[in-house]
Amino acid sequence: MGSTQRNNVAAVSGAHDPDPAETREWLDALESVVRAKGSERARYVLNRLEAQGQQLGLIPQPQPFSAYRNTIPLERQKPYPGDLAMEERITAIVRWNALAMVMRANAAHGDLGGHIASYASAAEIFEVGFNHFFRAADENHGGDLVFFQPHSAPGIYARAFLEGRLSEDQLNNYRQELTGNGLCSYPHPWLMPDFWQFPTGSMGIGPISAIYQARFLRYLRDRGLQKADEVPERHVWGVFGDGEMDEPESIAALTLAVRENLDNVTFVINCNLQRLDGPVRGNGQVIQEFEALFTGAGWNVIKVLWGSDWDALFGLDHTHILLKTFAATVDGKYQALGAMDGLYNAEHFFGQDPELKALVAHMSDSEIDALRRGGHDLRKLHAAFAAAQANKGRPTVILAKTKKGFGMGAAGESRNTSHQAKKLDASALLAFRDRFSLPFSDDDAKSLTFYRPDEDSAELRYLRERRAALGGSLPRRRRVAPVVTVPAIETYAQFVLAPEGREMSTTMAAVRMFSALLKDKILGPRIVPIVADEARTFGMSTLFRQVGIYSPIGQLYEPEDAGSMLYYHEAKDGQLLEEGITEAGAISSWVAAATSYSVNGLPMLPFYIYYSMFGFQRVGDLIWAAADQRSRGFLFGATAGRTTLGGEGLQHQDGSSHMAAATVPNCRAYDPCFACELAVILDHGMRAMMEQQRDEFYYVTLMNETYAQPDLPADAAGDIIRGLYRFRAAPKAKIRLIGSGAILREVIAAADLLLEDWGVAAEIWSATSFTELDREARDVARWNRLHPAETPRTSHVQDCLAGLAPVIAATDYVRAYPQLIATHVSAQMVTLGTDGFGRSDTRARLRRFFEIDRHQIVLASLDALARSGDISRDKPLAAITKYGIDPDAPPPWTV
Repeated sequence: MGSTQRNNVAAVSGAHDPDPAETREWLDALESVVRAKGSERARYVLNRLEAQGQQLGLIPQPQPFSAYRNTIPLERQKPYPGDLAMEERITAIVRWNALAMVMRANAAHGDLGGHIASYASAAEIFEVGFNHFFRAADENHGGDLVFFQPHSAPGIYARAFLEGRLSEDQLNNYRQELTGNGLCSYPHPWLMPDFWQFPTGSMGIGPISAIYQARFLRYLRDRGLQKADEVPERHVWGVFGDGEMDEPESIAALTLAVRENLDNVTFVINCNLQRLDGPVRGNGQVIQEFEALFTGAGWNVIKVLWGSDWDALFGLDHTHILLKTFAATVDGKYQALGAMDGLYNAEHFFGQDPELKALVAHMSDSEIDALRRGGHDLRKLHAAFAAAQANKGRPTVILAKTKKGFGMGAAGESRNTSHQAKKLDASALLAFRDRFSLPFSDDDAKSLTFYRPDEDSAELRYLRERRAALGGSLPRRRRVAPVVTVPAIETYAQFVLAPEGREMSTTMAAVRMFSALLKDKILGPRIVPIVADEARTFGMSTLFRQVGIYSPIGQLYEPEDAGSMLYYHEAKDGQLLEEGITEAGAISSWVAAATSYSVNGLPMLPFYIYYSMFGFQRVGDLIWAAADQRSRGFLFGATAGRTTLGGEGLQHQDGSSHMAAATVPNCRAYDPCFACELAVILDHGMRAMMEQQRDEFYYVTLMNETYAQPDLPADAAGDIIRGLYRFRAAPKAKIRLIGSGAILREVIAAADLLLEDWGVAAEIWSATSFTELDREARDVARWNRLHPAETPRTSHVQDCLAGLAPVIAATDYVRAYPQLIATHVSAQMVTLGTDGFGRSDTRARLRRFFEIDRHQIVLASLDALARSGDISRDKPLAAITKYGIDPDAPPPWTV
């Protein structure tokens, strides 16, 4: 427990009172204000007293959290709008089917895993949402966005089974997807594209994604792309675990939600006080910690700690002994109390103080055992959800206190092992059935029979009526959206298709192309430019004036550069998302735009440009989640490669992003050297995503190095997309040189040196994507293996690099990148790359150090030819001398 929290415990419990009569007068005065003027007036007086106390130096710092009780008092709790008994029955049925599903899978296949305890703790939270708040999309409403706690997926499946959306056969195939009729472990849109909308299985991804999706809804509204008069507004609900909030991403965007007044987002944190191995904060109080965190960030905080059974006790507690004891009880003890029965709680909680003991003197041990935490009380939860939805001006978090494994009894309720629990014995199953009054036999319970009432039963009628009133079933995902036409490539890229030798960097070319695309009347409004505080670095400051920087409140100040052409211009309808120094936030913003075709039925085309080093390496998990939810858009890794960013050093130089990109199945990664190649890739990607609606996204690396740009070679476009085209032919070539990105120009220079200095003709190939080459070649190899009786097929890389002339491939990335195609090449193949740590220096010196400059390429070529017997061994030795290469220098990856 932190020092602030200990101080609060002492303040609530109170020290020795030297003047009880005076204290009583103050308390009576406050009570009379409440009675005469109401609670609002009383709160005002308390705030003034606190402010005065701070001015007098009596209160050095206000407590960042309130007493350990429900935020919404009983007198402000409205009558429950549903059939409470009916909803409790439905909750019990769903809870049973979720448990049975996991247990049946592990009874049949003991290694499948699955989780029982998380949904058991969150069942009431989800049922309140499903029955009263989570709106689905229909003709009158866009539908709410719901992020489901990943370990609670079995409960979501079990509810869909009651709705008739999933069959018993599918439940029987939980975590058995290869049968063709299975259910995935967690929410995965890639695996269940009509069901799950958002992936949350990697904990921490959900909270940051929920905030940026809520922000993107406002972005679309403020730009006039979606109607702003929806009543009620689409709401974003996120149900997350308390242990999950330790992930940095979970709290990374809390202040953004407040800065931008995102009252359209509500977090519900399932505070069962346990993470995977034990208490979240065994020696503290995680709920109070969360209240301090969210209050400090500016959120509206609603605590739901105690169920309705406690209301009578609070009414009897005139000395606030309950609050004093709650404040002094750490979560580790709460967990122990939750795991034990009423007798234990009577002795170890209520029995620790005579006043506490007197409070429950009229209660039996079984009645004490039945005292529920607030997160298991539908009435308390509904009051909190309703208050959150009604709150205006800022986001809300509901802190719902629950028990992990609620209902599992000794097998897993509030136990350190709850998260790993996969099985209950026969007696525990019967106890579970009896606790929730489930109407089936002992044999049905022991055999884990799924229970679904008759189609015309009161339970299923009620369930269907509630969902019909809220627009239909959830979760549900849209696959397609209206097609958006892409303009002809000549309209925005003619300056790079035939540049006539003009010098520019590929970064400059990219910015100019999508600046031109922004002017297109059809596609332009759908483009979402995104930067993480590097717009000026990447030459995008022209967009400040052209489209403006999005701000929900416009610009409340005159920028200091207001007199310049490229002044910093914020606008409510701004198009550019300038996210600040948060790569995690920027990629989350990109995902919100990249999934808009599905989430909003409105295709958008996001371009996120960033230092390539801070993409896959830094936020790779978020990029993987983007792939899972079938994102469509462009990621531009600028200043890419290990030798293009002179002077910046190790942490800024990227030599591995293309290898990471190669592991993502629906990411199409390219490393173009020339702007004409980039234009072809951009055009192809836009048509694939916007017109053909393919579920893929594009990673394209860009350089800030300025050099003369060639025209697009005739008939090269198709091969550029396939990943390899012949840049320069050479009659009777003895060797083939391949380059990509920044190093293609070194390859070209090396070919010139080979001919001039050594009389060796070399063919030059531009590899725009070793990833695409490898994927297609693997597909071909697999087809050949599975069709031995058919005429073998050949891949593009095999067609291009047929024959035995040696192949030298050089890139600005680790050697494993060009080696992706090595197994598909029959000839001797040598790869050069930038393995090791980056460092600061000029481009030329860095390329020499990493042994990928023109001289090293020449040496590798001569050595390969010597090994194949085409030239004598003295030529490589002569090249070492001629070019001043140190043969005894340590390998660059070792220093």
